[in-house]
Amino acid sequence: MDPMRRSPSPCSSRPSSPRTPPCEMLGYVGIEAMLDQLKIKAMKMGFEFNIMVVGQSGLGKSTMVYTLFKSKMWKSTIPGLGMPTPQTLKLQSVTHVIEEKGVKLKLTVTDTPGFGDQINNDKCWDPILGYIKEQYERYLQEEILITRQRHIPDTRVHCCVYFVPPTGHCLRPLDIEFLQRLCRTVNVVLVIARADSLTIEERETFRRRIQHNLRTHCIDVYPQKCFDEDINDRILNSKIRDRIPFAVVGADQEHLVNGRCVLGRKTKWGIIEVENLAHCEFPLLRDLLIRSHLQDLKDITHNVHYENYRVCRLNESHLLPRGPGWVNLTQAPAGPPATPRPSKVRHQVQDDSKDDEEY
Repeated sequence: MDPMRRSPSPCSSRPSSPRTPPCEMLGYVGIEAMLDQLKIKAMKMGFEFNIMVVGQSGLGKSTMVYTLFKSKMWKSTIPGLGMPTPQTLKLQSVTHVIEEKGVKLKLTVTDTPGFGDQINNDKCWDPILGYIKEQYERYLQEEILITRQRHIPDTRVHCCVYFVPPTGHCLRPLDIEFLQRLCRTVNVVLVIARADSLTIEERETFRRRIQHNLRTHCIDVYPQKCFDEDINDRILNSKIRDRIPFAVVGADQEHLVNGRCVLGRKTKWGIIEVENLAHCEFPLLRDLLIRSHLQDLKDITHNVHYENYRVCRLNESHLLPRGPGWVNLTQAPAGPPATPRPSKVRHQVQDDSKDDEEY
């Protein structure tokens, strides 16, 4: 996938009106220098990307993160002396700054050890959903400050990579229940973990069954069809949707194959090359997350998922207090979500302004 083929996200900018005719220029002005200015500014500030990996223990989540970003995010433990399986789900976040050719990326990876490992997995997704909403809440509290920071720290989860066990059958009830809730809150990318345990035929059958489960249970994973407003987006994303979930294999060791070093897994019958499309679909996952859709993931997070959370929280909040500080967004009692009432909010603001004039 060529990143140059990727059109701007429909969420990132508003297209110009078709009624506005182009103005005929009589000479060179230098508008194209805006691109250089934006590039210089972006290089100085750097970029942020927050990713969450969800799946059972032993599916290679940490190894896949290393394969994606070519860096170890977690300290490895000595074989046989590793930490025991946690009895409760406890999220772990690690932040590193990765630099490549002068471009700095502040990468935050959140792992979910213990997910789905218990006998009773009832509501085991609550800590994960709570963490995602907590990051939205932090950003919202910073955003509504009267005197806020010039650059608000962004800890919101931009993408959640969900690892499906290579059972070869279909999605488990646990997967379906969790994904139905998760896809409404964050961008979800499905992958088949340890795909080298399946044959080519088993992999394709498993993929079609999972795609059928997604359609049957109305699970809308990334990239969503409703955001394909451009013909190039539709063509590119339709190819991606046809390959989801990606059958991936992770590796953290290099091997010599035909005189060249490749990243892969060594088995008795040969070496599985991670970056070889004939062996696995890791290159498709890497291109989606980094090379072609990274900015689109951030745009949809800000303009769709975070915006939905912000609207619900503002509708749940009580009257806006006066004076310095921030809006008191107290949690509303449990019950059905409140419906937006912009007219009442507008009248309340007008009443407050009248009271200020009287004082």
